[in-house]
Amino acid sequence: MERYEVIRDIGSGNFGVAKLVRKKWSGELYAVKFIERGLKIDEHVQREIINHRSLKHPNIIRFKEVVLTPTHLAIVMEYAAGGELFERICSAGRFGEDEVHHNHHHILKQSLSAFVYEAITLVF
Repeated sequence: MERYEVIRDIGSGNFGVAKLVRKKWSGELYAVKFIERGLKIDEHVQREIINHRSLKHPNIIRFKEVVLTPTHLAIVMEYAAGGELFERICSAGRFGEDEVHHNHHHILKQSLSAFVYEAITLVF
């Protein structure tokens, strides 16, 4: 991980933590999922890496690389600065009818497009 500098934590879950990092020589921002080496790295994590690396779609976060550190497996991915949709909904409290209609249609269209692409790509 010498090529990256950690900027801040951006999330955590059952498998590990996600951090915002900057590539030192280019200044590009990435999200890195750090999973502690050991029992948490199982066939599900391996499958996620194998499947994610083959997906290339504008509505799916792009996989960049996997880095092994002495203590963690680090999955480097494209950084989506917009944040989590769930967090946007919670922080807004409520949306106006026009905003809901526009965003709902847009999000549904993007999600469906990504889902169909992923289903076709991973099946065939």
